[in-house]
Amino acid sequence: MVGAGLSGAVIGRHLAELGHDVTVIDTRPHVAGNCHTERDAATGVMVHVYGPHIFHTDDAEVWDYVNRFQTFMPYKNRVKTIARGEVFSLPVNLHTINQFFRATMAPAEARAFIDTKADTSITDPQTFEDQALRFVGAELYEAFFKGYTQKQWGVHPSELPASILKRLPVRFNYDDNYFFHQFQGMPRDGYTDMVTRILDHDRITVKLNTRFTRDQTREWDHVFYSGPLDGFYDYDLGRLGYRTLDFERFTHQGDYQGTAVMNYGEVSVPWTRITEHKHFSPWETHEGSVLYREFSRACGPDDIPYYPIRLTAEQSLLRDYVARAEAESGVTFVGRLGTYRYLDMDVTIREALDCARRFETSLARGATMPAFTVKA
Repeated sequence: MVGAGLSGAVIGRHLAELGHDVTVIDTRPHVAGNCHTERDAATGVMVHVYGPHIFHTDDAEVWDYVNRFQTFMPYKNRVKTIARGEVFSLPVNLHTINQFFRATMAPAEARAFIDTKADTSITDPQTFEDQALRFVGAELYEAFFKGYTQKQWGVHPSELPASILKRLPVRFNYDDNYFFHQFQGMPRDGYTDMVTRILDHDRITVKLNTRFTRDQTREWDHVFYSGPLDGFYDYDLGRLGYRTLDFERFTHQGDYQGTAVMNYGEVSVPWTRITEHKHFSPWETHEGSVLYREFSRACGPDDIPYYPIRLTAEQSLLRDYVARAEAESGVTFVGRLGTYRYLDMDVTIREALDCARRFETSLARGATMPAFTVKA
């Protein structure tokens, strides 16, 4: 398993329980990848070291799986944003609409009102900007979506696909829960403890601070690779585009912002949001507070990749790498980086479980496991 994040841990555990010997390696000094958590020594706050990760899913099997290794506590993600000197709720809901337009509209009135604001001339939205203007009109788009998106992705919203905004619906009620999913929560003792428990098996060997090269593939019966797809080939065709995050950490005595996530949508503010980590564990009490200002930028060669950009200009390069990967023998590419897709944690675990089961079936049949378990 190349990578000790969710993909490597879940696949490795499944195969170890079936009697296989598994080695998990990772270049970092810890397991859990980008969902790594650790307690701050000074405050006792559980810190999401690479930015916050909130677990949410409708997949009952995945929910049962993570609860097998960690107790998940109730947590609802309620995001706030600052615009024109005021604090609003996100996603855009009835409270946001009434506050922004200084109104007291009922749901049906608000729906009709937003219809008058929406740009109905856009019948087939292709870009993020088109989608926003078609959904909510120019005023709400300018206030809540344009600046934040430009900072987060480093390009104008007119250059991004409409599919990105489809994850942020408008609500004509006062529900401020960011996610719709049935199961939502936070691991009581953090994600790193959870992944450590997943990897705790007699047949699993974990090697941290260890690099992998493509030449090592032949040393193993099979390799599950969750590193960057282009990195597997030493970027010899060029680099696929990623966004990375910089964090400006600071502490505060008391409660700094009263919420876990505060977005800053105006381009004049260089950070995208401030996260206050003690609020991600509302069952705990801490006097001190640990906070991150987040800055998004293009990912350089020495940076940690977070989000695949997948702009149109990259599709040709991506196809070339996928074609090479599909021709590999004895390697399966998994996870967000290995398949160059944005994946939430629950989807990552679902695909890892399915991948491990297909691998076992292929062994039983004497067949060859395909390099790509999902379309990149």
